[in-house]
This record gives sequence, C-alpha cells and structure tokens, in this order.
Amino acid sequence: MNKKVAIVGGGASGLICAIFCAKNSCEVDIYEQNSKCGKKILVSGNGRCNITNKNLNTTDYFGENPSFCLDAINNFGYKEFSDFASSIGLLLDVKDDGRCYPLSNESKSVLSIFLSYATSLGVKIHLDKKITDIKNLYKKHDFVVIATGSQAGEHLGGNDDGYKFAKEFGHNIIDTYPSLVQLHLNSSIASKMSGVKTFAKVTLLINNKKDISTSGDILFTSYGISGFAILDISQKVSVALMECNKVDICINLLPSFNAQKLSSHISKLMQKMPNLSIIDILVGLISLKIAKGILQSVNLSIDAKANDINIKQCKKIANELLNWRFEVSDTHGFRHGEVSGGGVDTSEINPKTMESLKKQNLYFCGEVIDILGKRGGYNFAFAWASGYSCAKDINKNCKHKE
Repeated sequence: MNKKVAIVGGGASGLICAIFCAKNSCEVDIYEQNSKCGKKILVSGNGRCNITNKNLNTTDYFGENPSFCLDAINNFGYKEFSDFASSIGLLLDVKDDGRCYPLSNESKSVLSIFLSYATSLGVKIHLDKKITDIKNLYKKHDFVVIATGSQAGEHLGGNDDGYKFAKEFGHNIIDTYPSLVQLHLNSSIASKMSGVKTFAKVTLLINNKKDISTSGDILFTSYGISGFAILDISQKVSVALMECNKVDICINLLPSFNAQKLSSHISKLMQKMPNLSIIDILVGLISLKIAKGILQSVNLSIDAKANDINIKQCKKIANELLNWRFEVSDTHGFRHGEVSGGGVDTSEINPKTMESLKKQNLYFCGEVIDILGKRGGYNFAFAWASGYSCAKDINKNCKHKE
C-alpha cells in the first residue's frame, strides 16, 4: 500500500511538499482552512510574486540559528527550483538584482500551475478544512507535515495554529513578531504628510545607537510610515521593540547632499530671492507637505520670508532634511506584516530533513519554522526548499518501510 501523507496548509511550502510526495506515489491530502489555497502567493509582490532569488545565502535569513536553512537551500536552491518550475511550464524572469518573478508577471499563474500539477498527480485538496486535532491525523496518515504558515496576514488566514500543534508534541516556540511591516511613529507631523512618497536613506537607531541604514522609497501614512526602505529595517525594529528598547529612525531626504552643500544651496537661494517665502524655496527640493513638516519640526512659520531666516536657522533646516528623526512606537502588526519572525525552534528540527526531533514522522516546513528571510524572494525560497526537504525524507522513509 502507498503511504499516506497529511499536509496541514496549502501555501507555498505545503504545495511543493505535496507535489514531490505525490510524484513518488504517496497518497497526499492537503488540509486548507481557507476557501482556496495559496492566498499569500496571490498577493505577494503586489500580485507579481517575487517567487525566489538567484542569490541565496544564510546571511539573507534571520532566526535563532539562520544557518539552519543552509542544507535546505543547498539541496533545493535557485537552480533546482528553476529547473522544476521550467519542467511544469513555469518560466522565470530573473532581474539584475537576483529577484525572480514568473515570466507571466502574475502571481495567479504560479498558483494555477502548482494546483493543476498537484491535482494531476492525485493530490487531494480539502478546502475550508480547519484542523483542530493534529494528533487525530495519525489515525489515517503515516506522515504529518505542518505547513500552516504564521500569524502574518491575518486577513488571509494567518494564525498561530502551527505553533499550537508543535507545542502538543513538546516543541518550543521562539517568540513571534511581524516583519516586512509598516511602522507607527510617535509624531503628529508624520500624519500630516500622509500620502507623500519619496526616496530617502533611512537609518535605524536602537537606544540612540546607529544599527543599520538602507535606501529606498518611503511613504508617510496616517499611522506613521511605510515603503520598501521601511520594510527592509522592520525585522530589526520588531525585535528591538519586543525587547523594550528605544527605537528611532533617522530619515535623510536628500542623500545626494552633505550638510554643508545643502545649507549653502538654501542660503544662496534665500539671498538671491529674499522676498520669497522659505516654503517656496524648499519646494524646489522636496514636496510641499514635507516642506511644511520640516518647518514645523524646526519651529519656523510656513509664512516666513527668506530674508527673515538667519544662518543658524538655515543650517537647522538643512540638518533636519538630512537627519529627520522620528520615534517608532510600534509596528503595524501581524495583520499587515508580510511575514513573521520566530516560530518553531530550529534546534528541535532536523535541518537536513525538516523532521521533528520530538516526534517521528512529523515534519515542519515554511514560515512556521523560526527562519525569516529578507525582502526579495528569500521567504519563498525557504518555503520551496523546506517543503522539498520534507518530501525527500518522507519518500525515503516510504521506501524503507515497504
């Protein structure tokens, strides 16, 4: 008789695990709590699906032990995934920075191909099927795979079920937190700039010490700030807040300038056009809403004329444009986070097979594990790799038990 595999969760890691198990004649059941599989696949990359990255390294991951992912991404990294995807008709568009998207540029094509291929192999998908008793699955299945994902994206079905299941078998759970998530700022000025998007260099400060800097788009919102540069520092922000540290961000709105050059530029314009308002001079550099925010931040009236501004105030404006500091009060939470950090303790999982070290024939894959990737396709890469590792070991065990 063929061995039976139960996979709890029909996301990226669950689907690829199901496919490789079914390819080796296992009978596979996917239990998906939602009305359709792969909801997070559909919304990833703004509907484009940043499906993997050509350049995978343990330095692109976070967790108590980031090197845990090494065996998985070495065994099923970019080349192996690309070859597999190509074999089922899913061609990839590889960008210069290593990010990979489906050639169709649509995430729904990724999900469609995976689902069609899985069902063609005989995988049975049970929708709207929320598992509440994980141990009961062993009554009808030889292997159980927990591929539930995390709490991130609550509106897409994200929850802590996988952690609860793991605890039932004695597993430790590393504290979870949202990542690739927007930030709340303790600032009345920021909310007044809601809707303004610009390029900036953002520096994270933890307990007043510089941690990391990154450059990219930022977007001011009613609650604080978003944008790619913010998402890229959000993992460290989440951890720092969770540890009750003081967290600030410093925004450089004009990274091509230094303080002296910018102050000199503004000063020369003010001397040349003394009757212009200072706001009119600043809007040649930044948006109107941001200009108003800068002036409020340095306690200057938006109606002030250029000839009313002294050298010291001019330098203060320049400094604020290059070092605008905001206190971070919170993240925007699991509902809005793309992924989650923390999860099932990797010290209790075999890194080569993803099998539990607490319970035989119990496996974990994907985001439920305490492995978190950077933005850029790294989380999908680990989902594919860990799902494949599960299937590979299950198939090997099936052969041993025949």
